[in-house]
Amino acid sequence: MALATHFTFPLNNVVSEGSRGRGSFVRKLVRAVASGDSVAPATSEDSKVRLGGSDLKVTKLGIGVWSWGDNSYWNDFEWDDKKLKAAKGAFDISLDNGIDFFDTAEVYGSKFSLGAISSETLLGRFIRERKKRYPGAEISVATKFAALPWRLGRESVITALKDSLSRLELSSVDLYQLHWPGLWGNEGYLDGLGDAVEQGLVKAVGVSNYSEKRLRDAYERLKKRGIPLASNQVNYSLIYRAPEQTGVKDACDELGVTLIAYSPIAQGALTGKYTPENPPSGPRGRIYTREFLTKLQPLLNRIKQIGENYSKTPTQVALNWLVAQGNVIPIPGAKNAEQAKEFAGAIGWSLTDNEVSELRSLASVIKPVIGFPVEYL
Repeated sequence: MALATHFTFPLNNVVSEGSRGRGSFVRKLVRAVASGDSVAPATSEDSKVRLGGSDLKVTKLGIGVWSWGDNSYWNDFEWDDKKLKAAKGAFDISLDNGIDFFDTAEVYGSKFSLGAISSETLLGRFIRERKKRYPGAEISVATKFAALPWRLGRESVITALKDSLSRLELSSVDLYQLHWPGLWGNEGYLDGLGDAVEQGLVKAVGVSNYSEKRLRDAYERLKKRGIPLASNQVNYSLIYRAPEQTGVKDACDELGVTLIAYSPIAQGALTGKYTPENPPSGPRGRIYTREFLTKLQPLLNRIKQIGENYSKTPTQVALNWLVAQGNVIPIPGAKNAEQAKEFAGAIGWSLTDNEVSELRSLASVIKPVIGFPVEYL
């Protein structure tokens, strides 16, 4: 059956469309089935939000691909065909479940991070393979510029971006971000972001790991060129709330800059998977220690209880808590199809205000782990 083989889509996406949208969708479906073409799973416009003041719309939850190709922090220091197939499964299942926003960086899996294969290269390959099957597939890509000490001036941003585009095999990306503040200043880098927009190489620009002051400076510098600062990507989770304490979250809300939350489930610590008897492997085990996980158990137990009331997992509750803060897009890292499918179930429903407050209160007694130091520069 060609239809059964090639056509799968979330039913709720069709139901949520207006009558005109349903008619258009059905007409496309009929034409595709009649011609024997594959039909990509649909993503409802209702599941997307505008990124800051830009024209770019992305899904309310994205997928981080830091672990793809990495063998220095993730994957137990090895990368093989099995992990490659698992990453491809994460990519496809994300799209099948309506999540089409993927965040990578030039340093993920690259020689700079002692990785095995560039995450950008893998993402580009997966996109190409997907579009062969579904030519009309819409996929939003975000990547980042590494502010390495020897990179100076606006030209370095354009050069790095073009290298990223080559690895991704794309002519442009949706969001280009400065991965961390520059050692020698950021004015040239910000000018490079503006140049990238004006050259049509990106749709929107953002920063990452920027403090409140740096965020405001970046916003104002780009504003002078009529370019909105779309986002600030920072470490943010139920147990790591530095963006609230440093004024970054309030500044994002005030300026209309979307906060993209990386490590939103604390690198797995909030999933319930790890216990004092079973801590994470690799470098994460030195961060989320047995002692820390022991103190975390009361919060994890309550997250699990709340999740059971919604038929949701602890992971989905932790991600939904972030969405409930408003103006936040979590980007959990998906290493396989099972994780990707679970992440998709974190949106489309809401915790109550009382549950959000209760979880915040329980988490407040837990001393957070050390974050990325540059965010305080």
